[in-house]
Amino acid sequence: MAAHKRSTSAVPGTREMSYFEQQRQALIEEIAMNFEHVLANINKLNRSLEAVIAVGNEFSSVEALWSQFENVMAKAPEEEANAKAGEEQEGDGNAGAGDRGANDAGQV
Repeated sequence: MAAHKRSTSAVPGTREMSYFEQQRQALIEEIAMNFEHVLANINKLNRSLEAVIAVGNEFSSVEALWSQFENVMAKAPEEEANAKAGEEQEGDGNAGAGDRGANDAGQV
């Protein structure tokens, strides 16, 4: 009988755990294991986010170059529009007569 009592007790000199305590201990161990999984997944997510940020930072020089190109191209149409407006103001009388002559010749 002493052998039977020793096998049910995990540590000599301690009392047996009740069903509630066994279930509580099992749940605590499961929760601890799940917390470890959550921590591992958060660390993995953190590494992924750091990698994404690093890739984004690698493109900062390319972005600056394209931004400069965009600014130059945005100025070019404005300058072209200003130049056309100046040419139209200078040549308004001649351009209108020449256009009418070409249209009349095509209709005859």
